[in-house]
Amino acid sequence: MILSVVIPCYNEEATLAACVERVLAIRDPELELEIVIVDDCSTDRSREVARELARSHPEIKLCRHQVNQGKGAALRTGFQEATGDVVAVQDADLEYDPRDLKRLIRPLREGKADVVLGSRFLSAGAHRVFYFWHAMGNRFLTLLSNMYTDLNLTDMETCYKVFRREVIQDITIHENRFGFEPEIVAEMAHRRLRIYEMGISYDGRSYAEGKKIGVRDGFRAIYCILRYNAYRAPWPLQFLLYLLIGTSAGLAAQAVLLFFLAQGSGLGPALAPALLLAGGLEYWLNVSLLFRSGVRWSRGRELLVFAAIVLVMGLIDLILTRAVMGLGLAPGPAHGWSLALLLVPRFFLNKKLVFPEPESGSWR
Repeated sequence: MILSVVIPCYNEEATLAACVERVLAIRDPELELEIVIVDDCSTDRSREVARELARSHPEIKLCRHQVNQGKGAALRTGFQEATGDVVAVQDADLEYDPRDLKRLIRPLREGKADVVLGSRFLSAGAHRVFYFWHAMGNRFLTLLSNMYTDLNLTDMETCYKVFRREVIQDITIHENRFGFEPEIVAEMAHRRLRIYEMGISYDGRSYAEGKKIGVRDGFRAIYCILRYNAYRAPWPLQFLLYLLIGTSAGLAAQAVLLFFLAQGSGLGPALAPALLLAGGLEYWLNVSLLFRSGVRWSRGRELLVFAAIVLVMGLIDLILTRAVMGLGLAPGPAHGWSLALLLVPRFFLNKKLVFPEPESGSWR
């Protein structure tokens, strides 16, 4: 078996050589190695270190980005260059022990798995004690991912992912940074690949030692989990997300309505700009987080269908608001109740008429 190890590298001159030597040390008569180092436009001596390693070891391939793009982009390049039977991801730091790769490839070698993930939260080997809130963030992201993928992973954000080469080369990676992790897990779940998970050791490093992932990447991971999973999730999970979208659009509409009412406008004239703003916000959030755009209709026809639904729902909203006002409520609270009552029909109209998936022939 030939194992291709893809090493994305950005400013890792202090650890790159030691990392590669650790990887080379796992060779044995039954395991050949191919190492693909992708220098993501490092500004330190990482490129020179990688060149020296490539001159000394013919099994090393060196690729370089002219512009820094991120880990996901480096992996995309590395996967395209890999030629081995199995492809593994190895960070250029020393947090992960390549000796674990020999265990992770076993289910692939035996033909039982398409992908094997190394979990830092399953018992195996030593673990450096570090960053409670960082660990909690990882567990939260894994839980959220599992909800939408219907997998029971323990460590979605792990670096150690080992694939059959034909599997990973058949997947188009869109994310350039750390969003690669939730995106690739979403693809694995969508393709119903045979996924195994095994415990690994972990020697985490501090930010002072060069750790790069941050809070911004955590928020991006949440976005990626929703972006690459929500449109094919069961409708109850989709509706939970739509509650957030609908509520955000409703609050915006409420603010505009109250503003125009305070200026002396009537209910009808005040509702018009409120519905226009809320409709635009709702459409943008729908296509950003929940549904795929342009699946059934062209973008222009999709917008026309959406606008028709906004118009019909707006008329119903006006009728309901006036009806609730007849019970003695002020316009603001009455409009709030109307928006709440319309959340469910708006969700299903969006799901079934505006953004239907091709395989959706019945209510899920």
